Amino acid sequence: MTAIRDGSASTQHAKPRSEWSRRLGRFRRNKLGMLGLFIVVLACVGAFLAPWIAPYHYAELNPTQALLPTGSDGHLLGTDILGRDILSRVIFSLRTALFIAITAELLSLAISFLVGLLAGYRGGRIDQWLMAGTDVMFAFPGYLFAVLLVAVLGRSTWAVILALTVASWVGLSRLLRAQILRMKSLEFVEAGRAMGATGWTLVMRYMVPGAMGPVLVSTSFGIPANMLAESGLALLGLGVAPPLPSIGTMIIDGYEYVQSYPHLIGWPVAIFVLIMLAFTWVGDGVRDAFDVDES
Repeated sequence: MTAIRDGSASTQHAKPRSEWSRRLGRFRRNKLGMLGLFIVVLACVGAFLAPWIAPYHYAELNPTQALLPTGSDGHLLGTDILGRDILSRVIFSLRTALFIAITAELLSLAISFLVGLLAGYRGGRIDQWLMAGTDVMFAFPGYLFAVLLVAVLGRSTWAVILALTVASWVGLSRLLRAQILRMKSLEFVEAGRAMGATGWTLVMRYMVPGAMGPVLVSTSFGIPANMLAESGLALLGLGVAPPLPSIGTMIIDGYEYVQSYPHLIGWPVAIFVLIMLAFTWVGDGVRDAFDVDES
């Protein structure tokens, strides 16, 4: 009887799961989301360790072994027209794409927080002026703006990052402003204000945590969008400067030989599509985890 009473007491006094724990549990039950997360983590680890795990240097030339098929002579995915190892170039291409995409998304997130929080919390003329500026940027095609910016700044990693950052912060800042406006009228925020919480405390302790759900969902889809934009810029000849590899550059280099040597494009595109799908699965899982209908 004592054991039963102790068990029931421990159950009654068990701490309730937090909202974040429940959301994490919902994400874990999403099989595609977990598979996508595994692939994304594997890709990020591989990209970080690229100098050590790539069998060859991405710029190493060997004309005597040009256009080797898949699995030939120690080249798992074959070689390109200049004898460069395709697997090594794909690994370094993913390293470049992930670095650009994640860095651009983090910078975009920082700008969006500054603009969205300030506009949503302060309101008035500040909100009007900031939203007028975002409306101007929103009306201009983001990808076209990125193309123009890279064309002006020149081909470099940081030029592409800056272009993608400038082209992608607008939508996220508008989303964050809308979330802050919604949070301002909620009862627990009013309670915090009644207890004497300052503006900074109200924003960072009460409003931002409640607004993070849609922001995380947007970010999870923003990273693969940046990866796709980086490859698109490379296809236009405006990506990172050679000899640094890019999926878009590899497609351009192998385009003329695709009928005779389909592995030149097939492997880079297949791996890139898999990574993009993995990010999409993660984004879908995060969106479902934060879906209010499931709460």
